[in-house]
Amino acid sequence: MTKEENEKRLVYLKDIVKRLPEKPGSYQYYDADGTIIYVGKAKNLKNRVSSYFHTEVDRFKTKVLVSKIHNITYTVVNTEEDALLLENSLIKKYNPKYNVLLKDGKTYPWICITGEMFPRVFKTRTVNKKWGTYYGPYSHLGSMYAVLELIKKLYRPRTCRFPITKDGIEDKKYSVCLEYHIKNCGAPCVGKQSFEDYQKCIAQAKEILKGNTRKILQELKEEMMTLAEELKFEQAEEIKRRYLLIEGFCAKSEVVSNTINNIDVFSITSDEKTAYINYMHVSGGAINQSFTFEYKKKLDEKDEELLSLGIIEMRERFKSTSKEIIVPFEMDISLEGITITVPQRGDKKTLLDLSVMNGKQYKFDRLKQVEKLNPEQKQTRLMKELQDKLQLPKMPYHIECFDNSNISGSDAVAGCVVFKGLKPSKKDYRKYNIKTVVGPDDYASMKEVVYRRYSRMIEENSPLPDLIITDGGLGQMSVVREVIENELKLKIPIAGLAKNDRHRTNELLYGQPAKSIQLKTDSELFHVLTQIQDEVHRYAITFHRDKRSKHALHSELDDIKGIGPKTKEALISKLKSVKRIKESDIQTLTNITGTSKAEIIYNYFHIKEEKENN
Repeated sequence: MTKEENEKRLVYLKDIVKRLPEKPGSYQYYDADGTIIYVGKAKNLKNRVSSYFHTEVDRFKTKVLVSKIHNITYTVVNTEEDALLLENSLIKKYNPKYNVLLKDGKTYPWICITGEMFPRVFKTRTVNKKWGTYYGPYSHLGSMYAVLELIKKLYRPRTCRFPITKDGIEDKKYSVCLEYHIKNCGAPCVGKQSFEDYQKCIAQAKEILKGNTRKILQELKEEMMTLAEELKFEQAEEIKRRYLLIEGFCAKSEVVSNTINNIDVFSITSDEKTAYINYMHVSGGAINQSFTFEYKKKLDEKDEELLSLGIIEMRERFKSTSKEIIVPFEMDISLEGITITVPQRGDKKTLLDLSVMNGKQYKFDRLKQVEKLNPEQKQTRLMKELQDKLQLPKMPYHIECFDNSNISGSDAVAGCVVFKGLKPSKKDYRKYNIKTVVGPDDYASMKEVVYRRYSRMIEENSPLPDLIITDGGLGQMSVVREVIENELKLKIPIAGLAKNDRHRTNELLYGQPAKSIQLKTDSELFHVLTQIQDEVHRYAITFHRDKRSKHALHSELDDIKGIGPKTKEALISKLKSVKRIKESDIQTLTNITGTSKAEIIYNYFHIKEEKENN
């Protein structure tokens, strides 16, 4: 491989890494021949995979692995534990060249239950079957420690290494240790816990390590009910404690239930131009294939039609022999010897949800990739969507939005924000002091501002907006339309953002008479429109606050000509208030400001007082 080819390969791989989701899952590396050479798991796919391509990576094995990678795929799951299970199933299926550690399991820890009279339970990396029974290996340490912690809380196995014997207990050769006093051990060494009870606890611990938690729960429930019937409430309460601990441990999700085997799962996520179909195959209780592909729509094909094509194509491509197919909706398709299921609940519904999540993530990644190659693609797509929704004559590149702000009509102001290409154009923002309106009249204030704005733009021959958005419902839209169409004789589309009873924006209005435009409140376009609304709110309120602040700081000293800020500051510093300045004699004022300014201040207050008295 030449230097130029290698650089091109790395650019391609890093571009994939940038688009990876920040979610748990399994990732797969492919060589130049399309063979999987490494399967990994991650709590955060983007962070984990990107770590392989850092320049400071110094491990030889990692460098060799990276030099062989030519493509990357991944599968999203719900939890880190799910990613581990999926990683294991993929490694068993493909036997990747560089998964040496996980394949042999020699360096991963195991859980050992010794073969002693009173067995111990602990983790170890050394496997010697003469010592006892081993469970594992655990490639995910968190899972191993969680199981050990559960067993410790449930059964309190001993941790000491004494070779406890029956004769030693009878001869009282042992004594209780700190672990007993802090309730981490039942002290079988001194007979405080019977041999039978200890063995029963260890037997249940073995079942948990085998994954037979349902069996243990059933046994515990039956024992708890029996003890309660015998009025042995303290013992029943202890069994209940164990039952709840196991139940909480089992509440974690799984990739696939062990009861599900050899089925295909399909889901579809589509938009106006493209359909994304996700395919997953489940065999032996684990996902061993996951693939998302896309159809470019030529006509207005329905999801059912496209999904039918996808099912046939994927089953042929992957040579699937599954007798059951899971799909998200009822389909008019019949395949010989195959059952088509639309699950509503349970493990199969969980699988379908996982397939849908992978399809949506793939669609999101594809959009990010296109928009990265063309940074203006997203804005153009959203402007085109807005144009289609409102049936505008041209794409709304230039959008303006207005808002008023006042408190009971005082310090009334308004603001106009301008967005070009759905991005704020702050140099075009404008502030307005309301001049002709007395009192809190939002409609009259809006009418004044809109008239001033566009009459001036006409005079200056400035480009008019492609769309005006009002912050309000039908009332605001009517006022703006009256000015634009009736008074100024302009043809500018006018839309409105209306709020619900909770004062939250919930719909876009347009047309005459105005109608609600079908737009999901969680869509990208709706978020952009509310950002415009929030920006005009911020702009108008900030202007209003600044104006009120200036009035709040205004004092009678500001009305005296010839008295500057430094003189006012000196007077307030010495005399503390305007009232005391007004009552001061000429000499006091002279000591602070000097003769000429003292005379101006003294004459201003005393002449004003004489006029008021007369």
